[in-house]
Amino acid sequence: MNIEDKADVRRRYLEVDTSNVGDALDELGYLDQGLAPEFSPYPATAGRLAGWAYTIRGQMSPYELGGDAEKMRACQQLQPGDISVWSGDGEGICYFGELIAIGMKERGCAGALVDGGIRDVSWIGKQDFPVYARYRTPVQSIARWKVNAAQVPVFLRGATTKLVRVNPGDFVLADEDGAIVIPAKVVERVLVEAERLTEKEKAIRSDLETGLSLQAALDKYGHV
Repeated sequence: MNIEDKADVRRRYLEVDTSNVGDALDELGYLDQGLAPEFSPYPATAGRLAGWAYTIRGQMSPYELGGDAEKMRACQQLQPGDISVWSGDGEGICYFGELIAIGMKERGCAGALVDGGIRDVSWIGKQDFPVYARYRTPVQSIARWKVNAAQVPVFLRGATTKLVRVNPGDFVLADEDGAIVIPAKVVERVLVEAERLTEKEKAIRSDLETGLSLQAALDKYGHV
């Protein structure tokens, strides 16, 4: 898929809900793609998150105070439309804050999905850079947690299964209902079905607003 096509897919995904994407994935047999309910937008007004997964993995590794060179190298490889997907075992610490968020945005990164913590939430909110994470914390990663790989398969906490595998190039979508991962090989099929469900829901809402009863709508449109 070329850059223009990827940008168009991302634009279209921003117009559908995670709930419809989840239903489309179910129909294709992908039943465990939802992420844990703890994933939330930071700040709460962050808006929707949509883009192609660029994975970053780290682990608790005590070291001398100073920068994390691997983290910086990983972030420098981000491309426009990517979502940086952070995984690891860093309970209680943040994986990044305001300055790295600014650096990611400068490279065209469309946001971040963090199976861990972030900080500088109010300042990140001023960057128009959506971040979904499991928690926020003032405790930095420096001297505690280091990046050890990028663009490798990672595993994030799931909603209906313990872990959800995220491969580089999968698609990430998050909104008010939560976050979900669409495997790369079905990104376009899921999108077409989610768009169909979206149009169906719009028609139902329109009929309900003009006085059609819920039962009549179900009789007309079937299961939703």
